[in-house]
Amino acid sequence: MVRFVLNLLWLIFGSGIALAIGYGIAALICFVLVVTIPFGVAALRLAYYSLWPFGRTLVAKPGAGLGSGLANVLWVVLAGWWLALAHIVAGVALCVTIIGIPFGIANFKLVPAAFWPLGREVVEVDDLRRPAASPAPTS
Repeated sequence: MVRFVLNLLWLIFGSGIALAIGYGIAALICFVLVVTIPFGVAALRLAYYSLWPFGRTLVAKPGAGLGSGLANVLWVVLAGWWLALAHIVAGVALCVTIIGIPFGIANFKLVPAAFWPLGREVVEVDDLRRPAASPAPTS
């Protein structure tokens, strides 16, 4: 219930809608420029994550390899550094007030996502805490 309330407040007051729209516009631009479609997919992932961040986290995809690493270097040079810097500035500004601390922390959670988005996926925190199901015994 607390996550839902924090996400709702983030959506309304913590710039969740503005971030999602910004990342969505960036994704559309990347889709128009056909070569940058992987960046558009990453921007949509960031839009989804920034819309409802509490209770979610980013984890590395098991199949991500050298291609996503090289694309991330290009992303950092073109867009990642200023997006990460914007999240850091917003996070510090929000942490100045006691009420804004959870939203500042959410912005700090978005920094690695904005800086290095390819080769990662958004997962529920509860899914990480569940033990993996053991395989059924074979006879």
